[in-house]
Amino acid sequence: MPVSRLALGLASALTLCAVAPISRSAAEPPHFSKPKPVLTPPQVAPLPPATFDNTLAVGGDDLKAREVDTRLSVDVQVNGRGPYHFIVDSGADTSVVGQRVARNLELPLGTPLVLDGTTARNVVDSVKVGQLTVGSSTFDNLELPALSENDLGGDGMLGIDALAQQRVMMDFENRVIKVEDARTPVKHYANEIVVLARRQRGQLILTHVTAAGLPLDAVIDTGSEVTVGNLALRDKVMHWNPDKVVTVQAIGVTGKVIDLQVARIPELRLGSVTLWDVPIAFADLPPFKVFGISDEPALLLGTDILEKFQRVSLDFRARKVRFQLRKCQALVSFGTIPGVTTQLFATGNNEVCQS
Repeated sequence: MPVSRLALGLASALTLCAVAPISRSAAEPPHFSKPKPVLTPPQVAPLPPATFDNTLAVGGDDLKAREVDTRLSVDVQVNGRGPYHFIVDSGADTSVVGQRVARNLELPLGTPLVLDGTTARNVVDSVKVGQLTVGSSTFDNLELPALSENDLGGDGMLGIDALAQQRVMMDFENRVIKVEDARTPVKHYANEIVVLARRQRGQLILTHVTAAGLPLDAVIDTGSEVTVGNLALRDKVMHWNPDKVVTVQAIGVTGKVIDLQVARIPELRLGSVTLWDVPIAFADLPPFKVFGISDEPALLLGTDILEKFQRVSLDFRARKVRFQLRKCQALVSFGTIPGVTTQLFATGNNEVCQS
């Protein structure tokens, strides 16, 4: 039976839809249509490489973050108004504006877009945004999807369009996000460990990841509360026992609710960090096709796992990722399955450990 309803990220790709926007007075708030399903599959390009780096350091602006379930949100200015609380979503190509925000600011309607969300593929309305400001960074002349705040879990989402040239450190313990321009020269440290990964359109796809000893790709998805494996992973690592499976409900950004089957895998390794007895949800979700990783074992790495680290640092331009543990060999509980305790520890490198 469902134990909770979890929020899934956008994990999106956008294409223009051949539907003309409805004309209206400039002073009239926009009127939004319900998302309409699209049955054709997305067209994706091959994924280029990215990296693990256990010494990645991020300077720049400190942005106070709020916890929304297990996800973090930051203050964003829209056309100089706000602040609005946007969920940080490293799995999404695009930022998203909440429909209530769009109405209040009377944002002009744009061209309808085909949106590949985590639970569905839909045509959605978009709005034109003159400026989107995060800390000291401003992005001009954007056309962004407009979705319900109830489904987003915030006033909007901050996607790769705003993060692609940034280095971001998410401090889950202190609820702080540090952001700096990734074109700023990076300080180098001794004992660097770099592990190859991949990136598409800005998303960070880790390749030096294993589940129960099986190599796989893992998408860093800070917009999703739950870590999800595809069916190719399930079929190779699970001895499926219905008595050990828990059903949870998950809601996507367009409001579609789906059931996920959750079970535990004995080991998940992320570079120098190993997690034992980890709950993973399994489903054949659209993002695996969007990212071109549906045929081989893969994960969408959500905040149910990420928040168990003290810090997660992401350099989208240089394609580097760093995980820092609160303590080495620590025991933590995962919220995906009530009462499940997982052990985390580092192997061969103290850079990921905190005292």
